[in-house]
Amino acid sequence: MQAIHDAELENWHDYEVGSRREIVALLRQIEEKKQLIRMKIKGEADVCVTSILEVDPDSGQFILDRSINREQNERIVNARGVTCETYLDKIRILFSLGSVHDTVHEGTAALVADIPETLIRLQRREFYRMPTPVTNPVPAVVPMPFELGGGNTTFPLADISCGGVALLDNKMLLNSTVGQIFTGCRIDLPEIGTVTTSLQVRNSLDVTMLNNKTSRRIGCMFVDISRGNMAAVQRYITRLERERNAKLAGLG
Repeated sequence: MQAIHDAELENWHDYEVGSRREIVALLRQIEEKKQLIRMKIKGEADVCVTSILEVDPDSGQFILDRSINREQNERIVNARGVTCETYLDKIRILFSLGSVHDTVHEGTAALVADIPETLIRLQRREFYRMPTPVTNPVPAVVPMPFELGGGNTTFPLADISCGGVALLDNKMLLNSTVGQIFTGCRIDLPEIGTVTTSLQVRNSLDVTMLNNKTSRRIGCMFVDISRGNMAAVQRYITRLERERNAKLAGLG
């Protein structure tokens, strides 16, 4: 896990989960999968690795394992608040606890805290990419350089994440050199709206299709994307995820 910073919980409101039912479900999944949690006292660098032992929505609390370090436990209990970080299905989860207290769980010393009112469910590019529809591709309009005639050319997306997109360049028109930046791109997200951002090439891959034609997949990172546009991307990813889950459940 990467280091958690106190400011992160304040910067990622676009990824905030406020549903009590969803928060309880996420905490229970973290418990069931025995995911390790990094707990850090706010303002300090010391980190305690713990795990969830039980989630009790009726009492509004959940039980955490204690640190093997007695002094560390004392600092956690006496702290004015702690921040917690874990991963669930490769998605980063962050939340803050106002206070943590000593308790006993199944005859063993443990820690107890109130279930957080909100948490951050951060689907980052390096962990989570959603394939976009093949039959009705999401179009990305890229301004072309003067030497290629100028104007705009539309490229279908292969996938999308909170960090960027993959473009399908079937005619190999774009400069796929790593670091190349395409400015003023427009991505039309169905039922969400248009996202405007610059895209920077991070990787490219030439793929031979079943018809023996070659297509180029260009992985791009968002550059200087606004908060509003990022929120739109997140909403679209959530929509794709719900549609996929509905199909898997036989509802789609």
